[in-house]
Amino acid sequence: MRDVSFGWVLRYFHSNGAGFFFIIIYLHIGKGLFFKSYRKKLLWATGILIFVLMMATAFIGYVLPWGTMSFWGCMVITNLFSALPFVGKKIVLWLWGGFSINNATLNRFFSFHYILPFLIVAIVILHLSLLHLKGSTNPIGANCSIYKIDFYPFFLHKDVFSFFGIVLIFSFFVFFAPNFLGHSDNYIKANPLITPLHIVPEFYFLPFYAILRAIPSKLGGVFFMFFAIVCLFLVAFFDIFSFTPTGRFKVLFKFGYWFFVFLVLFLGVLGQKNVEFPYIFLSQISTLLYFSYFLIFLPFINFLDLYLVWK
Repeated sequence: MRDVSFGWVLRYFHSNGAGFFFIIIYLHIGKGLFFKSYRKKLLWATGILIFVLMMATAFIGYVLPWGTMSFWGCMVITNLFSALPFVGKKIVLWLWGGFSINNATLNRFFSFHYILPFLIVAIVILHLSLLHLKGSTNPIGANCSIYKIDFYPFFLHKDVFSFFGIVLIFSFFVFFAPNFLGHSDNYIKANPLITPLHIVPEFYFLPFYAILRAIPSKLGGVFFMFFAIVCLFLVAFFDIFSFTPTGRFKVLFKFGYWFFVFLVLFLGVLGQKNVEFPYIFLSQISTLLYFSYFLIFLPFINFLDLYLVWK
């Protein structure tokens, strides 16, 4: 930040850009869930794969500044693999490059942080290719071309307006509140002998972190945290009996969807609270409702569709 001309701009564009990238991805996934874009199964799967690779890249990048939160965040997340039977401890030692987090860990994390974006670009190209091959869904679920709108001028103007709106908000954070989305403790140099009072990941990981902490068992917490992401993959198979190509015209579906959005935001709030009552209890209830949305609510809505069509 100090040795390179305008280095502070580069760094704040990078750190805040990661946060804004995740916000846009969450909005994109949310839109896909509402308009049932997951009906294009392969297209949806590649999109969620991009999301998973982004999470891995962001976590690895968060470790590199070597601040207090970076170090202890790395300690918490890498130790999760030790919960795996038989191979867990070997995986942790391989990730660390030794028996503790050290310079070897930073070297391999820097390499991963550099390589993974190229893999993401490759999956993005595949994602766009499948989009052009399979086509996209639309808000009214129409398949007939007579209802479609030309890309120019409507969508071009709409996208340009959205782009400059996001750039304006992003610029405000970069130039006027560059550390708002981060944690102040990460400006303290990493010290393995001093544990922060409260270890908090970046805001875009908080819902999954809340699910991890909600389960008393270490292995159980790891399983349900990863299963929360797997549910996004499986949602395409929970919709096999639905005859409605969009959620726009279904009152019960819209109610459940907006409750789910509130639930994810609420889990994000709980993820930054202390590990104590009532936050852990609320996290457990919210986790149960989170999985109920995918495993109970969506199948129920789809069978209801099937029944109404059959009737």
